[in-house]
Amino acid sequence: MHIGTFTKDGTWRAAAEQLSELARIGITVIEMMPVAEFPGKFGWGYDGVDLFAPSHLYGTPDDLKAFVDRSHSLGLAVILDVVYNHFGPDGNYLGIFSDDYLVREKENEWGNAINFDGPNSGPIREFFSTNGRYWIEEFHFDGFRFDATHAIRDQSTEYIIGAVGREAREAAGSRSILLIAENDLQEAKMARPRRLESRLQAARCYSVPGPGRVNAELQTAGDDLDGMWNDDFHHSAVVALTGRNEAYFGDYLGAPQEFISAAKYGFLYQGQAQSWRKVLRGTPTFGLAPEAFVCFIENHDQIANTGPGQRLRFQTSPGRYRAMTALLLLGPWTPLLFQGQEFGASSPFQFFADLGDASVRDAIRKGRAEWLAPFLSLSKEDALKSLPAPDDPEVFVRCKLDLSERDKNRELYDLHIDLLKLRREDSRFRQQSSGGIDGAVLGPASFVLRYFSGGNDDRLLVVNFGDRQILHPASEPLLAQPSGCKWETLWTTESPRYGGRGTVAIASEERWLLPAESTVALRQVDVRC
Repeated sequence: MHIGTFTKDGTWRAAAEQLSELARIGITVIEMMPVAEFPGKFGWGYDGVDLFAPSHLYGTPDDLKAFVDRSHSLGLAVILDVVYNHFGPDGNYLGIFSDDYLVREKENEWGNAINFDGPNSGPIREFFSTNGRYWIEEFHFDGFRFDATHAIRDQSTEYIIGAVGREAREAAGSRSILLIAENDLQEAKMARPRRLESRLQAARCYSVPGPGRVNAELQTAGDDLDGMWNDDFHHSAVVALTGRNEAYFGDYLGAPQEFISAAKYGFLYQGQAQSWRKVLRGTPTFGLAPEAFVCFIENHDQIANTGPGQRLRFQTSPGRYRAMTALLLLGPWTPLLFQGQEFGASSPFQFFADLGDASVRDAIRKGRAEWLAPFLSLSKEDALKSLPAPDDPEVFVRCKLDLSERDKNRELYDLHIDLLKLRREDSRFRQQSSGGIDGAVLGPASFVLRYFSGGNDDRLLVVNFGDRQILHPASEPLLAQPSGCKWETLWTTESPRYGGRGTVAIASEERWLLPAESTVALRQVDVRC
């Protein structure tokens, strides 16, 4: 949720009026994009400069407290996106007060690195740890999403994000909080326990044959976070839906095996070579629970990376989009929706930032064009010409949600509501147990996931992103039924309620029928009664 575009008014008060509807449809946690004060009249919030000041653009600090309190009264948690990898390019003056805040000879892609491990870094570390406590104690946030942790340089014994998380948990006292990391390097240690005995217990409970590096990874000091964003799932999903192969999408096939592997292991890259980055990416995830992986098909960055900020549903067919949405919301991972996705918002989400200083404005525009050029298959110069100016107020206004689309796009809204209900209430889909799922490829664009119950309460999720397919014979063990049971359709994207062509029986003794561009959930039914 970006507060400035979530409603027409763009305030915490206006957003609070929509919370009851989010709770009604089954949302459980809100992730608020950064709100630390920044210059200008609008922006994404990732260039915050006053980290202890909630932005005046969205209301008063008391308005923010009221938003969180209202969320809690409805059973909703609220986590805050925090940026601890850089300060915004204009408006922060800590570096003037002391040279120790920044490491000027080292930069990341947004500016000077912050001094977390150099001489006199103790007070700087305390500054950020105190900031984490502040949001928990003063505003009662329920945790954080840590932005771009891969851009943080810190060789200390305790990684600064782990330290902030530890302080935040202490500040929360008896309250549970959620700590989620964005980490482009996919370092699984971030979601591993801090204590060695916990890590060794994890190794004993999850016996994996193979090279010693897996066991070594299980014993690596963890940062004790609860989860990590899974970009691999997103990239595979986009390729499967659109066929895109530019920039980092070239490292993904959008093939059935990728989704099966994501369901079983989380990250797809766990140390293999990646051509886009020209590096080995990721570390082994063995032993991590499925819930540790936050999966999505839209977020603020990925929508904006299309240039025009076009929502994903406009880049594929309705049937394929419904099928992917069902996979996202019924998979064993933790699913994330970007604001408006749940009702098929037509509003784009582009990069916008009110940048007063001309040199800063030009530098950001050029940097943005250079980054997006490969995604748009354009030269840097052509990208610069084609992209809208981020400081154009109309760009910001275009990104505001039209909440009346909840009624206009009723079929998509019902799809999301029903899927969230099924995930919440079904005996198997609500479980996120390690080792409780397996999968098999059924065709070039089709696969099955089987959710095991240990009895006669298994589920199948049959996904087909391609044409209608008949399996005869159906020589896949995961499709087999235990003695005395049969498979019965529990739910399907083909329901006319969602704009589908109508429900058909897909499983019989003779053959399996996979409708085109569909996802079907099946349950076991005991026929001996």
